[in-house]
Amino acid sequence: MPQTNSPHSSASDGSLYAVILAGGHGERFWPLSRKAKPKHHLALFSERTLLSATLDRLDGLVPPERTLVLTGADQAAAVRALLPELPPENFVIEPFRRDTAAAMALAAGILARRDPFATAIVLPADHHIPSVEGFQKTLRNAVAAARAHSTIVTVAIPPDWPCPGFGYLELGEAQAAPSSARPVLRFHEKPSAEVAAGYLERGNFLWNAGMFVWPVKVLQEALRNTAPELALFCDRLQQAADLDGFLAEHFAAVPKISFDYAVMEKLPGTLAVDADFAWDDLGGWTAAGKYLPKDADGNATNTPVQSVDARGNIVFSTDTTQHIALLGVSDLIVVNTGDALLVCAKDRAESIKQLLATLPERLH
Repeated sequence: MPQTNSPHSSASDGSLYAVILAGGHGERFWPLSRKAKPKHHLALFSERTLLSATLDRLDGLVPPERTLVLTGADQAAAVRALLPELPPENFVIEPFRRDTAAAMALAAGILARRDPFATAIVLPADHHIPSVEGFQKTLRNAVAAARAHSTIVTVAIPPDWPCPGFGYLELGEAQAAPSSARPVLRFHEKPSAEVAAGYLERGNFLWNAGMFVWPVKVLQEALRNTAPELALFCDRLQQAADLDGFLAEHFAAVPKISFDYAVMEKLPGTLAVDADFAWDDLGGWTAAGKYLPKDADGNATNTPVQSVDARGNIVFSTDTTQHIALLGVSDLIVVNTGDALLVCAKDRAESIKQLLATLPERLH
């Protein structure tokens, strides 16, 4: 993409916005997660939900008045209640679920109405990132790269194991200052375990975290070049007199496709910055167990558990009155929510979705 000489390409932080994507449904955390309480609504490691923690990490980088939250109509009331510090107009309600490309076009159109020279940081609502300092340092680097090179920048996570469950970014050599960003050579979908091991050996394959930084004008131009239908929607949204009415009438017709497929895999000149923080997308209970307190036998729990000859289990309970005891069992997931109890082998955690399909609708 061509560079711009506009003074807004190095705009002050007054033109920096955040967009939090809070529309997913985390079925892998059943029975704690339900249709009305998806993953980003869960408080797994503290009293703050994953969504609230995402907003907390922006403190000192982007203020609440410049933070938008995109969510679905079915979650709108709950999301508003979780984030009372945000202005009411900063909640953007999607009347239909249309995937991440539509969400990006929607965010760009709304930001263009507020500030055509805005730069957006786009974040999923359900990631676990313990280091606020490292997170903000990385995002500042990404903002600097996006503005200096007039392109879309993504965040690349240095992998610590050959995970077959993540997409990968194949990166080139680092660019010059100010950000030391690297060109994205290619996006790779979730590989086999064997292919993922080869990626780690090569060293320039990093996990795709689904975080993006883009100046609004850059994103609009990218949509024109790669996804004309989304570009038209974005342009019309920017000019619409009645935002809610426009979305109700036109959002259902927006292509349902991911941002990676629609834009990033087609767009030349995109960059990535290496994450300077630990990261986990918390794909399920096995991942969450890594961050819960553990006893001497490796049992990870959020609640007092009495155990004898029990090792490597994960126990999570929302019922503080119920005593939990483990005897002679290993590598189980035990989740108690009062109205439901899950007992699952760790190596079958990926099948929780299949289990959910067999349960009464009231437990979904």
